[in-house]
Amino acid sequence: QVQLVESGGGLVQAGGSLRLSCAASGRTFSNYVMAWFRQAPGKEREFVAAIGWSGYSVNYADFVKGRFTISRDNAKNTVYLQMNSLKPEDTAIYYCAADIQGSTRSYEYDFWGQGTQVTVSS
Repeated sequence: QVQLVESGGGLVQAGGSLRLSCAASGRTFSNYVMAWFRQAPGKEREFVAAIGWSGYSVNYADFVKGRFTISRDNAKNTVYLQMNSLKPEDTAIYYCAADIQGSTRSYEYDFWGQGTQVTVSS
């Protein structure tokens, strides 16, 4: 089992920034691809970004390219999502997920955090 706990969400004005953190415990963190997904009210959960075990391989959804940066610190068992130039449409619950192989598809991820709310006001 891998336990994931997100933090860093909150209320921010459009154009502002937030940094989300996801602390992992349990199995060896560095063995897992880590990802961020988000889910807005009335919408399906969608892929935001993923990072490989070494931190060199990253993948982003088109709608966050150039604004969000995913990173990880394997010594701290933590993955981060730096979110800049936030827009009201970024408002959602943001979830951290872990999987041995990783992908952009949420159903392929075995472990999930409880989520952290991000609200962007206009």
